[in-house]
Amino acid sequence: MKNEGKRRIWQEYQKEIPNDHYFYVRSCIRQNFFPASEVMFLKIMKDELGKDIYENEYHTTCSGIGYHSDVVPLETTMTVVARQFALMTEAGYENFAASCITSFGLYSEIMHTWEEFPEVEAKIRENLWKATRREFKTPKHLAHASDIIYKVRDEIAAKAKYKLVNRHTGKPLKVVEHIGCHYSKMFPSKGVGGAEYPYVLTGMVESWGGEIIDYPERRHCCGFGFRQYLVKANRGYSIANTKKKFDSMEPYHPDMIITNCPGCPYFLDRWQYAIAEMEGKTYGENGFGIPVFTYEEVASMMLGYDPWDMGLQVHQVSAEPLLDKIGLPYDPAKKYQGLHREDLGKPVKPGCLKVY
Repeated sequence: MKNEGKRRIWQEYQKEIPNDHYFYVRSCIRQNFFPASEVMFLKIMKDELGKDIYENEYHTTCSGIGYHSDVVPLETTMTVVARQFALMTEAGYENFAASCITSFGLYSEIMHTWEEFPEVEAKIRENLWKATRREFKTPKHLAHASDIIYKVRDEIAAKAKYKLVNRHTGKPLKVVEHIGCHYSKMFPSKGVGGAEYPYVLTGMVESWGGEIIDYPERRHCCGFGFRQYLVKANRGYSIANTKKKFDSMEPYHPDMIITNCPGCPYFLDRWQYAIAEMEGKTYGENGFGIPVFTYEEVASMMLGYDPWDMGLQVHQVSAEPLLDKIGLPYDPAKKYQGLHREDLGKPVKPGCLKVY
């Protein structure tokens, strides 16, 4: 195929992403799984790049997990989302940024539904007015926070103190990128690269010096799946999905995994411990696991932030092997200290998976 034709096809997979002026909503579960990631996103965007990112303390969960688990009715969820949009409207913004990809997928679904069925939107507006006396405008641009970091990836690279390069060998780090299903598969046109060629994380890695690893189960689910994990009896399906991915990527010897979903880094991180305990199997070098990071954590590493300030101590798989490769300094004595440097105590070490 001629290059011109390739460029034209690739253009269909792009989306318009403003690089400034966003109303930002956090994720209900990301704040528990990896609590510093959203803090680092705001710090990078505001302090490092001087962007206008606004958040409102009164925003709530989007109720997406409840909706996808058949607990919260769709009409209720739509009214909750309409309130989020009302807060954005009241603050004077028209660009909406979601931290969670389940939220991102849900907002996309609702906005598309309203486009196709305006009578549904009218009903939701009525519900919101009766409940809160609020009105709203739908966002002009809806972006996931990883879209925004992708958009400014070169600005981050220009300020970076480190690269995704092994300082001992001088070679790019081998990186597995994992795209959350609700970002690229529910509404492919809403994500960079669609479902076939999602580029949002690949673009970051390439801009920051790393090498993306392709492997057979690259687009396989991480194993979360709300009905798989939320129902205890179904969790065997969850860990089996995750193991399938690790078995597939293992021969390529990845140095790290980067993700853009709340659940994906959690399960790709925690299930490595569980698999090690169940089967005595580890996937990283020398008995360690493969470190798993959110895109905000990777951006923070490139900019030289303290690993413990970005929350890497809450990971089950030790981040230190990766930190040593890129040369980012850290103080082992401060790993388990609180905000005021109080001793929080060290967790019990796993029986098989090696940790620092």
